[in-house]
Amino acid sequence: MKNRYALFLLALPALFSSCTEPETTGQSSRLSGLWRGVIQLQEQELPFHFRLSGQLPDSLTLTLINGEEQLNAGLVRLEQDTLIMPMHIFDTEVRAALTGTDKLTGYWKKSYEDDFRLPFRASKGETHRFETTDSEPTTDLSGRWAVQFTSESEAGKRYPAVGEFVQKGGQLTGTFLTPSGDYRYLEGNISGNTFSLSAFDGERAFLFKGQAQDSNRLEGTFWSGKGRKERWTARRDSLASLPSADSLTYLKEGYERIEFSFPDLQGKQVSLEDPRYQNKVVILQLFGSWCPNCLDETRFLADWYRRNQQQDVAIIGLAYEKKGDYDYARQRVQTMVEKLNVGYDFLIAGSSDPQEAAKTLPMLNEVGIFPTTLFLDKAHRIRRIHTGFSGPGTGAAYEKWTREFEQLVRELLQEPAPANP
Repeated sequence: MKNRYALFLLALPALFSSCTEPETTGQSSRLSGLWRGVIQLQEQELPFHFRLSGQLPDSLTLTLINGEEQLNAGLVRLEQDTLIMPMHIFDTEVRAALTGTDKLTGYWKKSYEDDFRLPFRASKGETHRFETTDSEPTTDLSGRWAVQFTSESEAGKRYPAVGEFVQKGGQLTGTFLTPSGDYRYLEGNISGNTFSLSAFDGERAFLFKGQAQDSNRLEGTFWSGKGRKERWTARRDSLASLPSADSLTYLKEGYERIEFSFPDLQGKQVSLEDPRYQNKVVILQLFGSWCPNCLDETRFLADWYRRNQQQDVAIIGLAYEKKGDYDYARQRVQTMVEKLNVGYDFLIAGSSDPQEAAKTLPMLNEVGIFPTTLFLDKAHRIRRIHTGFSGPGTGAAYEKWTREFEQLVRELLQEPAPANP
């Protein structure tokens, strides 16, 4: 009798395994593949594509697809009947239930923001992005455009932008460059004289709709998140440009250099007086782990630093997070460091709220546009401040920035170290 009982106990794991493994495998096969997701915002529908690949419970991976970008957002997990899709380095996620064999229904949430939830649904295998009438395009939007945005949610707010579009038949891709950065990879369609573009990178949900008034004029509307809505107009202009990104942030009168002391990821206070930074060119990156443009810049800086860290140069990321709490901020930055394999230093500077952030670096006219990059020579004098970042989705603008970055740092490295007092 005892032997039979012992054999029964030994057989239990196999019994449970035989029940759960086929179920998990079946769920994985139903989930794997291309999906068309839709986020509902402000009575609009924002479509995007994503791909699920791999197996539950520990290797099902989410990839977000926007134009040329395929962003590996990380591992997906299943908790009871809910599929949880964390969004890369961002403190956001999609939670959805599998209904039938090819439908997901749930919501997208920002964990750091109270009551931020937007309805989400997805259908497997749908390859179109926007619903179209299949009418032939009446114009070609390819090229460069001078754009003016006017906010409806923030009365009186206006700002310039530059549109860059590529049209192939009815397919449309591109981006908008603004003084604070670009709107990354946009993808959509044009049918007749109406067009739509969207992007979802896990942190930001952008939807643009518009009409071509003629071959040289566009009018449209831009929606983002729960409440941002802006009207925009554009005119074709191959020479369209933005204000210099080097003039937006500057040292206030009466200050000659930047000074700070912030805790690192181990809680130790660090400043520019630290011996590791002496006689080195220092690049200060004002950023937030919640900021997609900062993600693009961090990738660039991390790659550049891996190739150049043997030189007399240091990069310090000053993190401004959605919550001022040190433990929360440290966790978010640590997650970013690990996912992006970043080898340079990070300090927790405080909250991303512009008024609070300005208190941390009172020598600057503002601390509210992320990222902002400061270049310090070997004597730690500020030689350049670049506001915003034009990422790889901007093409030529990104290539121009990388060339200027390389040249400036090379020149600073060639300068002699300051003489000891």
